[in-house]
Amino acid sequence: VLASKDKDNPRLIASITRIMTAVLAIESNRLEEIVTVDDTILKSYGSGIYIQVGEEISLKDLVYGLMMRSGNDAAMMIAAYVSGTQEEFVKKMNNKAKEIGMKNTTFVNPSGLDNTDGGNYSTAYDMALLTRYAMQYEEYREIVKTKNYTVKSNYKTYVWTNKNKLLKYDYITGGKTGYTEKAGRTLVSSASNDDMNLIVVTIRDSDDWNTHISLYEYAFNNYKSYKILSKDKFKIPTENYYKGNFYIKNDIYLLLKKNETKSLVSHFKLEKKTNYQNDDQIGINEIYLDDKLIYEIPIYITDKEINTNTSLLDKIRNWFS
Repeated sequence: VLASKDKDNPRLIASITRIMTAVLAIESNRLEEIVTVDDTILKSYGSGIYIQVGEEISLKDLVYGLMMRSGNDAAMMIAAYVSGTQEEFVKKMNNKAKEIGMKNTTFVNPSGLDNTDGGNYSTAYDMALLTRYAMQYEEYREIVKTKNYTVKSNYKTYVWTNKNKLLKYDYITGGKTGYTEKAGRTLVSSASNDDMNLIVVTIRDSDDWNTHISLYEYAFNNYKSYKILSKDKFKIPTENYYKGNFYIKNDIYLLLKKNETKSLVSHFKLEKKTNYQNDDQIGINEIYLDDKLIYEIPIYITDKEINTNTSLLDKIRNWFS
């Protein structure tokens, strides 16, 4: 977290709820299936894509309508199609929230409307976690960055324009807008520039477009992405308790200000397991910025040879030691 204010304070979140709805639709692995719209949508109100009972449209196109046009009818139809009922879908929403680590979030519907059932509550931090999770899916990334989209159903042709005005900036990669009278303006956006992937979340911000751009400009002007650990060069002091090689699974990058690079401290914590197998987690590598813990990386063990790109000089030193 590069900057925050009240990031753990639960508030009504309005239509940014639909990020979770889209995730569950994608994870159903049914995006290409054709949905026959039923009378579920007759209970819909507010913004919509105006689908009709009996209309045939793909689940993927419903997700486009959900994210680009904030279709409440699309949200209700997605929930009914994926889970059978809205109630079952909401259970999935809350279970997925727990899985992601959203500790201060409660969903009661798939749309974010808050007039009849109290509405969905979350925090800026939890919605950032959800967005980071969603961005792992290529389908999600493609949908939220789309500016214009044409859909043909058996009834009619739709031409949609994305409500996210930030997409006019080249570095913006997606997001979701939201508004209700009770929640105020809510906005999630994502951006990529110079190997930095960033997320901004604002809740009840009347000047949210400008807030997001100013925060991105601040990050781009003050931070840089640094590789702090390489999976190919990962080495820790010899631990006689274990007979094997330690490794991490991925290169680790952190966004840091230039003057912060000298304040990083790496600290290893290894468990002493009596029974362990190849590729078991055996500890963690903690990264501190001065005395503040900012990142934790799992450490694994294997008896297989690991290519750590060791220099000849290092190899000679290892032979003698």
